[in-house]
Amino acid sequence: MHAWEQIQITVDYIEEHISEEIKIENLAKLASLSQFYYQRLFSRLVKKPVIEYVRLRRLAKVSEALPDKSKRILDIALDFGFSSHETLTRSFKDAFGMTPEEYRSNPVRLNNFVKPQLLLNYTLVDENVPLIANGVVLEITRRQVSSPQFFLGLTAEEPFNRMPGGDETGIDTLGKLWDAFHEYKSAIMELKADGHELGVTYTGTKEGCYRYFAGAEAVSNKPPEGLTSWELPKGEYIICSFEAEDFEHLVMDAVYKAHRYLFETWLPNHNLHVRPFAAERYASHGPDTTRMEVWVLPEVTQNR
Repeated sequence: MHAWEQIQITVDYIEEHISEEIKIENLAKLASLSQFYYQRLFSRLVKKPVIEYVRLRRLAKVSEALPDKSKRILDIALDFGFSSHETLTRSFKDAFGMTPEEYRSNPVRLNNFVKPQLLLNYTLVDENVPLIANGVVLEITRRQVSSPQFFLGLTAEEPFNRMPGGDETGIDTLGKLWDAFHEYKSAIMELKADGHELGVTYTGTKEGCYRYFAGAEAVSNKPPEGLTSWELPKGEYIICSFEAEDFEHLVMDAVYKAHRYLFETWLPNHNLHVRPFAAERYASHGPDTTRMEVWVLPEVTQNR
C-alpha cells in the first residue's frame, strides 16, 4: 500500500467518526504507522496537523448544520465533537470571524477546509478518460477557440491564502463577488442572451495576492461604467471538466480538487506550462449548476 493510501484511510475514518472522540494513537494504528511518523506524514500530505484538521472538518460540519434553526447551537456543538457552546463559539469565531449565532442570523458562504482526496495527487489519466474520485468525476479534454471571446463583470483582489479551499478559513469573498455581479447582470445590455458565465483567477497587482473576475459572455470587450472586461484569447485549451452532487459541493469542494489535480498533478506530469490564468466556465454560476470546466491555455502547443 502506498503511503498516501494509508493516510487516506484515516482521512475517511475521521469523516465517518467526526462526532466521536478521535485519538491519534488509533489513527496511527489504522495506518499501520508509529504515532510520530503518522503525524509527520499526515501533515505533509494533508497540509494540516491532525488535530487542526479534525477541528476544521468539525467546523465545516457545524456550518452546514447551523442554518437549521430547529436545533439548538449547543446540540450542534455536541453533535460534532465540541464539549460546550462556549468551546464551539471560540473555535468558530477564530476560524470565520463571527460567532455561530451571528452566522445563523446572517448565513454567508464560508471558506471551509475540504476533505482531501489524495489519489488526485498520484493518479494520471489519459485525455477523454473520466476519473472518479469520492463522488467527483473529472475529465481532461482539449478544445480549439478560433477567435477571442469577451466577458463583462466585476473584479476583486485577494491574498492567495484566502482562496476557497485554501489554507485559511473565513468568509467566501468570491461568493459575495458573484452575488454582486448577479445583481447587475439583468441590466447589462452588452451580454449575450444565453452566454456562459466565467470566473477567472489571474495575476494580482500586489505581492501575495491574486485577482478574480466574475462575469458573463458579452458581444464586445467594452465595459459600461462600474464593470470590467476579460478577453479569453484564441488557442487550443486544455479543459478539466468536472461534476458534483450539488452547487455548494461544486464551488467549494470539487473546483478546489479539480484545480489541484490539473495544476499539481496532470500538467506537471505532461511537462506543460500554461499562461498565468485559469478560467472556470459555467452554464450559470447558480444553485442549479452541478457541472463546471476549468480552462487553461498552454504557452506552446505540444506535440501529442
